[in-house]
Amino acid sequence: MRRREPTVLLIATIVALIVSRVGALEPGTWILEVFPIFLVLPVLVATFRRFPLTTLVYRLLFVHALILMVGGHYTYAKVPLGFWAQHAFGLARNHYDRVGHLAQGFVPAVLAREVLLRRSPLQRGKWLGFLVVCVCLALSATYELVEWLAAVLGGSAADAFLGTQGDVWDTQWDMFMALVGATSALLLLSRVHDRQLDRLERQTSRSLEP
Repeated sequence: MRRREPTVLLIATIVALIVSRVGALEPGTWILEVFPIFLVLPVLVATFRRFPLTTLVYRLLFVHALILMVGGHYTYAKVPLGFWAQHAFGLARNHYDRVGHLAQGFVPAVLAREVLLRRSPLQRGKWLGFLVVCVCLALSATYELVEWLAAVLGGSAADAFLGTQGDVWDTQWDMFMALVGATSALLLLSRVHDRQLDRLERQTSRSLEP
């Protein structure tokens, strides 16, 4: 089942992507929000045989894709779950976009950690964690620059994509949530990730034996 899991997750992602497009509130915004999936998915498929990832990373990427799809379907400012939290906890706005930016740090942190451990001289330790967080913050900053470019080119038409909801500190909050997500992932999942990396290394070694 573990060997088939990436294929199952791939099929589930494609099906969910199609479903999220049906009835999307703003088709143009949907494209912008799920565009990272169209970038990452072909890379994962192309590298699956020569550089398979741990099941933990595949699962996290799937969850992250679902978060993007929900945000794309409703637009982040109109996600029902965010409205429920807003009313339940007396929040000033729909905070579903905070969930998206938390995931923007949480999921890439584990992916970056895996790539750095397997493709660089870095060893497990403080420097690895520091550089993983730096990668996630750089990714978050790049995304904010993309939002800025969308605002410049699209004007008010890009409001749904930006999802600021009038918050002048939205950019800073987005990057802070990515920082919290990356740090949390390292604290919560490093041991589990290490066990899966060791298992993957043993499986790879066995497959290379004559």
